[in-house]
Amino acid sequence: MTSDTAPGTRGPAQPTHPRFGTDGVRGRAGTDLTPEFVLVLGSVAARIFAKGGEGAPTIVVGEDTRASSASLRSALASGIAAAGGNVIECGVIPTGGVALVTRELGAEAGAVISASHNPATDNGVKFFGSGGQKLPDAVEAEIQEELDRAMARGGAACAASTDMGEVRRDEGLVDVYVRLLLEASDVSLSGLRVVVDCANGAAYRVGPRILREAGAAVEVICDSPDGRNINAGCGATAPTALAERVRESKADVGLAFDGDADRLVAVDAHGAVRDGDDILAVCAVDLAARRRLRGDAVVATVMSNLGLRRCLAAHGIGVVTSSVGDRSVLIALEDHDLSLGGEQSGHVIFRDVAPTGDGILTALMLCGVITRGGRLADLTAEIERVPQSLVNVELVDRSVLERAGALWDLVRDIEVELGERGQVVVRPSGTEPKLRIMVQADTAASVDSAIERISQVATRLT
Repeated sequence: MTSDTAPGTRGPAQPTHPRFGTDGVRGRAGTDLTPEFVLVLGSVAARIFAKGGEGAPTIVVGEDTRASSASLRSALASGIAAAGGNVIECGVIPTGGVALVTRELGAEAGAVISASHNPATDNGVKFFGSGGQKLPDAVEAEIQEELDRAMARGGAACAASTDMGEVRRDEGLVDVYVRLLLEASDVSLSGLRVVVDCANGAAYRVGPRILREAGAAVEVICDSPDGRNINAGCGATAPTALAERVRESKADVGLAFDGDADRLVAVDAHGAVRDGDDILAVCAVDLAARRRLRGDAVVATVMSNLGLRRCLAAHGIGVVTSSVGDRSVLIALEDHDLSLGGEQSGHVIFRDVAPTGDGILTALMLCGVITRGGRLADLTAEIERVPQSLVNVELVDRSVLERAGALWDLVRDIEVELGERGQVVVRPSGTEPKLRIMVQADTAASVDSAIERISQVATRLT
């Protein structure tokens, strides 16, 4: 049994500007995350990326379809150029596309303007290193420290370079992304009928295009972004409409991306939603059968369903457990030299193909298994999920967790009660001001009781 309940130690007062979480810097666009702040962030990041090489760094920048993304992208590019860096803008492109293009071009870094699955009112900036991978903690910490200093000194006025960099746009890099994915996945989806929910986000053009070029017959929904409808009742976080369309169309599978298309949730022909645990299990079993699963093991997070682990164990596949976040999954993959890992939310990393999670790549790989192995409903039939529930409690100030002894005592008591039959994870979100409470156990009654008890105590903290 694994829990994630350590509240951490008290540090100095937090600055009022956004800080790095589990997936870059994120906040409410226009209030927390302003163009002025992003300008400073760009100049600071450019100077730090320049330390790793000779001359001015080149940074690939992409964005999603939020109304705020264009202005924040312009601010980031201006900050990078002000510090002497060069920018190549891709336009609207999935997060995975920026990672692959950054690696392909040999650029010093990549950056994405997106808040992923969050609502349109939010936005964010996340960086990749030269290989297209998420930044190590040490580099993020260095950017954060320099950013804090720059903001304390008044921001951009202290961040300029005497040698301005170049900003240019190359939307042809989307074509490079398409080519790289099709070559790397090497699948033929001829005869497969799919419905794609693009979440009115970054995949709205390129997602259906790639699947069609791979041979699938594609029907598309939620591909009309207006700057405000990204993730709004659609996509990976709300696949109900997709499930209905799959049943109506008698399609083989439904594929739902989130706003920046770094995660995938699938729907089988009966309309049943299949999350990242299901996708991870199906792909792992397929790769193992074809002797392409390195180490005969995968990485899954503490949030994964116990049913996933039991299914994989029946196939002789081991599980390495990581903390939450696709960066944590990637670190575990590298530490154990494994090729496949993922999260229940739909982040799946095929490490031999791409340096980060990519929902379109995951869709290609999953559909490839379906074309080889049969219907998704049949492929997932042996995954016997145990009852599991996740609730969120608003958490305005994380520091209250440092004094929440009654909460952590209760969590430990429930862990003892559940024993090996269940699991409790209580942690602050890395992307939103919320406390995540997850419980799973062999009976729904046990889950409901534990969730209720923990939620009552957690609610009183706020």
